[in-house]
Amino acid sequence: MSAQQQQQQQGQQVDVTSLSPSELLEVRQQLNQELEHLTASYGQLRSVQSRFKACVEALKSFTPSRASNPTLIPLTASLYVPGKLKNIENVIVDVGTGYYVEKSTADARKMYEEKIKYVGENLEKLQGTIEKKQDNLRVVGDVLQMKTAQSSQGRRAQEA
Repeated sequence: MSAQQQQQQQGQQVDVTSLSPSELLEVRQQLNQELEHLTASYGQLRSVQSRFKACVEALKSFTPSRASNPTLIPLTASLYVPGKLKNIENVIVDVGTGYYVEKSTADARKMYEEKIKYVGENLEKLQGTIEKKQDNLRVVGDVLQMKTAQSSQGRRAQEA
């Protein structure tokens, strides 16, 4: 492994114009892999944020008038059973890693809103990282294209 590649793996800036075409191909492949991973993570975070928003919307529907009406209770994302809400003041919420806690409806709503905000902040940071990786990928692609063109011109000049 070259010193330039070691610097890059350590997160240091590397002048891509000083890399050989084969090294540029490796860098481009690595950037593509990182970009795919970051994009997948972004999608997962958006999904989590949507689920938290759905929880807030469900909590908004807990009104005294709905306490005695029949409703569908979710057991899983796609399985619901008929039931009635006896206590609309308290709910059981998933706080992570399989732990559930009873909270007041207001506290549960506040908890989910805080999670939505936290995930939103992380989405913004991740979006910035993705944009930087895309810019880096464009630069590497441009330099690789330039070096390939120079190499082709050099061969033509030698042949002539």
